[in-house]
Amino acid sequence: MCGRFVVASVGTELVGMLRVDLVGDDLPAPSFNVAPTDRAAIVLDSAKSEPPLRRLESARWGLVPGWAKDLSIGARAFNARSEELEDKPMFRAALEKRRAIVPVTGYYEWHRTDAGKTPYFIHPADDEPLLFAGLYEWWKDPSKPEDADDRWVLSFTILTRASSGGLGSLHDRMPVFMDPDHADAWLDPTVDYPRDILDAAVDAAEMVADTLEVYPVSSDVGNVRNNSPALIERLPGPPLP
Repeated sequence: MCGRFVVASVGTELVGMLRVDLVGDDLPAPSFNVAPTDRAAIVLDSAKSEPPLRRLESARWGLVPGWAKDLSIGARAFNARSEELEDKPMFRAALEKRRAIVPVTGYYEWHRTDAGKTPYFIHPADDEPLLFAGLYEWWKDPSKPEDADDRWVLSFTILTRASSGGLGSLHDRMPVFMDPDHADAWLDPTVDYPRDILDAAVDAAEMVADTLEVYPVSSDVGNVRNNSPALIERLPGPPLP
């Protein structure tokens, strides 16, 4: 699973890598401890423009479907199992038309032993952005006036799959890492068979996983109030448990 991640920068490298057309003017500040219900930048192709317009936008972590009564449902929908999307009303419609990429610097995972939990930081060794496959939704807040700037809430979830390689020793789930070669097809809202694209991305995620650097970090990351570069500093210990 993925319950905390790092976005040390959201910058111009994404505009080139993913050919972003429009960058939102309210992107969140860098964060070393993004938690569910926090805001983060996501990439999506807007279906309302022809051809679709690729956007980098601020979104709330935790998917809130259009039929939800309030935002609270998103707090438990920050991850979605990639193999179960068609079976879940929460995610089925988003898989068809509202797919996203979540660019991050890296993410945290905790290894549990009888002695307690040790957090590890997982990130690309070359410091390039790590791309997660995701889904997004727009939700209209019925408590806000029709003309309120914040009436529409953009939210997202991160897709997960069974862990592979060394990451399996940390947790039995890992994010679906998106190879840039699959990004265009994944984001395109007009494709007819998104499951085929997702299955290809899931397979490719194993190769991405094998390239990631993993090392232990401070337990301070467990408190969402802690947020500084010190959280991703390497501590003594084995790279994998």
